Amino acid sequence: MGEHTKIMILKGIIDEDFLNYKKIAMTLEFPYCSFKCDKECGQQVCQNSELAAAPNIDVDIDDLIVSYLHNPLTDAVVCQGLEPFDSWEDLYKFIDTFRKSCKHDIVIYTGYTKEELEQSGYLTKLKNYDNIILKMGRYITNQPSCYDSVLGVTLASNNQYAERIN
Repeated sequence: MGEHTKIMILKGIIDEDFLNYKKIAMTLEFPYCSFKCDKECGQQVCQNSELAAAPNIDVDIDDLIVSYLHNPLTDAVVCQGLEPFDSWEDLYKFIDTFRKSCKHDIVIYTGYTKEELEQSGYLTKLKNYDNIILKMGRYITNQPSCYDSVLGVTLASNNQYAERIN
């Protein structure tokens, strides 16, 4: 690998995802999670337990973006679970590189709250980029689902919501 190669670690890639956003998206499945969701989460099977058990893969960011740009169907990228912010360096490196090639929406599904993202400094850094949408809020068991008009999809629990941050 050359010294300019940018590698990120993922669990998987869905080239054409029709479920997580109102636009057809390439979905990136991030590999780590601090499992801070519902306090009962550790006592039951996590909704992401299958993904958590999947092997990690090294992905060349430049190759990933070329693949995205050559797909005439995709109009967005979704970054989701496990927890993208628990792979902050890779997430940020991907966003920064992607923005140099494309202004399409980047949607980040996170269990963090807006306050946690502000305190960590992540939100400040992401506000430097256009078309970033955050789906925020931890999954809480036994809560009713709710439709989110920003994403155009139904979310798993009613404390979750999406917001365009810039």
